[in-house]
Amino acid sequence: MRKKYRIKKEQEFQTVYQGKNSCANRAFVIYQMSKPNQKHFRVGISVGKKVGHHAVVRNRLKRYIRQTLTEELQDLPQELDFLVIARPYIRDFTMAEVRQNLRHALKVANILEK
Repeated sequence: MRKKYRIKKEQEFQTVYQGKNSCANRAFVIYQMSKPNQKHFRVGISVGKKVGHHAVVRNRLKRYIRQTLTEELQDLPQELDFLVIARPYIRDFTMAEVRQNLRHALKVANILEK
């Protein structure tokens, strides 16, 4: 996933977070904010130390999340900023389990079509 699709700055994270439009399942929390006239969606990914105590574990999970979003690139709405926050439940998930749970969370948040 290219850098233009990512939310990197703390202020941008806080803007989406303070919009208070969130949905969750057991594995992920999704915060979203509509941004009309935006050329493409942007996503912020957060995997905290409670999820994995080592950077290797957290980075692996972030790679899985980015790969899943890349696979769903055509189905994601373009006028949207959203945050994907991982919960400790996904600590030992495989790629297939992350993909399944993330797709479910995006459907619950009405970002992906059911």
